[in-house]
Amino acid sequence: MPHPSLAGQRLYRTGDLVRYQDNGEVVFVGRVDHQVKLRGFRIELGEIEVMLNQLPEVEEVVVLVREDTPGQQRLVAYVVTSEDIAVNSLRNTLKADCPDYMVPGAFVVLDALPLTANGKVDRRALPLPGQEAVGSDYVAPRDDRERTLVDLWCRLLAVEKIGIRDNFFDLGGHSLLATQVIAHVREQFQVEISLRRLFEEPTIEVLATLIGVAEPVAEGAGQISRVAREEEEETLDLAEELDLDNLSEEDMDAMLGELMDDDEEQF
Repeated sequence: MPHPSLAGQRLYRTGDLVRYQDNGEVVFVGRVDHQVKLRGFRIELGEIEVMLNQLPEVEEVVVLVREDTPGQQRLVAYVVTSEDIAVNSLRNTLKADCPDYMVPGAFVVLDALPLTANGKVDRRALPLPGQEAVGSDYVAPRDDRERTLVDLWCRLLAVEKIGIRDNFFDLGGHSLLATQVIAHVREQFQVEISLRRLFEEPTIEVLATLIGVAEPVAEGAGQISRVAREEEEETLDLAEELDLDNLSEEDMDAMLGELMDDDEEQF
């Protein structure tokens, strides 16, 4: 729109909410809409809500980003339904129409959304997602290898309970955490597992099977723990240096592509 006081200048509606300081500086406060940036992707939460509202069983829905553990952000959908509906049905509906980064990692089915005194949704009162919000039937680890992997995933993902058939990415995992999983597997089990395989089959059950049939590292096995620790430290340093919130979708895709290509060339 034309600037009301500066001829020839224009104003643009960005959706950013700001306030002026006494010294004239502009301070960013937040957004007037519900657009968020998660791991480099700009996401309009309202678009996800519209897609879920198209299901006949869904009466109300709110989608937000939760960070219940520092540094671990994930999308969570809170849904009120007219009849019982499986969490996997909600997830599959979104997967059919939108990219994976727009699919919530957890779906919480409620009898009603909490409201403020003004009748608006009280987002602060929405409950912490439990294991049932992930949508998979819990299958406990069956041996020491699977128990070790469960402990690893729980620590990296900051999730209390993980079954061997739960999807790493549905639980909030992403590419940088995936590289840490591979580094820990190399250190703990003395084997090399392709990063690509984790992306293709992101469950503990499959990963444990791959570890069981993988060739042990023949050369430099005595140094593998040190190498794994160094790679994990480099990954954490990279995450801090990259400032993921300011990466574009193209940057994230390019970075992940390089990781996958480098991993594939090793085998």
